Amino acid sequence: MDDFQEYKKLAEPSARKKLENWRVAIGLQQVDDLTPSEYLIKTAKENIEGKITQQEVYKRLDAYYKTDEGKAQGTAKEEADRVSAQISGILADQSFTFAPTMLFAIHELLFRDTYPLMAGKIRKYNITKEEFVLNGDTVQYGTANMIAATLKYDFENERNFDYKGLSKREKVEHIAKFISGLWQTHPFGEGNTRTIAVFTIKYLRAMGFNDASNEMFEKNSKYFRNALVRANYQNLEKDILYTPQYLNYFFGNLLLGEKNILKNRDMIAAIGKNTDKTGKITDKITDKLKKKEAEFLQNIIDFLKNKGEIDNENARKLTGKSSESVKKYFAALVSAGILIATGANKARRYKLK
Repeated sequence: MDDFQEYKKLAEPSARKKLENWRVAIGLQQVDDLTPSEYLIKTAKENIEGKITQQEVYKRLDAYYKTDEGKAQGTAKEEADRVSAQISGILADQSFTFAPTMLFAIHELLFRDTYPLMAGKIRKYNITKEEFVLNGDTVQYGTANMIAATLKYDFENERNFDYKGLSKREKVEHIAKFISGLWQTHPFGEGNTRTIAVFTIKYLRAMGFNDASNEMFEKNSKYFRNALVRANYQNLEKDILYTPQYLNYFFGNLLLGEKNILKNRDMIAAIGKNTDKTGKITDKITDKLKKKEAEFLQNIIDFLKNKGEIDNENARKLTGKSSESVKKYFAALVSAGILIATGANKARRYKLK
């Protein structure tokens, strides 16, 4: 993260590892559109410099969120801070157990302060989630009463899988498929992607992938989630098939040193049939996305490819939409990881991520 630029050339291995863990921990909050507070950044820096221990980080956060200043930060900041701190601590701990219980333990540690009633517990209800890259449709997540059995099956299959004779690419794509299956089960009510990401990092380290680029999770956590969505979505009526290629791009960069271009806009499922490699929306408009919304999206993407950035006023003139509609559409595009926003209020501008 830009907050840690001054530490980029740390010489001490232990400090470099702390830096990597904190960058990943904070980057993963993007999955749920969360941003840690300045207090957390300051505290993390003291931990990186060896001035305070990981346990002291937790104690400081406990104390901070009892103060008026801490309470004023709001629940979203508190969640981002506490979960970031826990991820940093979990990644610093080199112990690992390959079992569903490891998933539960990670989730309990991450969310015991934020969601104490559900932390580390299997969800007891079925869920759906509207996904921007699916034009409002949802992945079919695991059935609640089959989660335990599904996890047991997946872990046993992976434990017994024979990697002998496979190329490195085949090994990596198999691991990606295993992680994709765990995510589709969605064992918990909240926090699944961050939990799966932390488990993935620890599993890869246990498998010997010690040189895996933590920067991938730091800078592309939203892409990671959207790639999991596309890998687990199929709609035969609309000619949309399961698409693991985006997840393989991510893991190829992560573990094979590939240079695949990772753009969330490339993963927008066909509005009708398919989306080409440049993000051009083609074919018919589905009933999940109104025609005017699809036209807005395409107009903005086409404009940004040529001009680089756009503000609310120019977007309103370009599309003929009201100021409120423009703000709503832009918020959705930013949340989906298609665009990034800079500036505030009247100075706010948008560009392709």
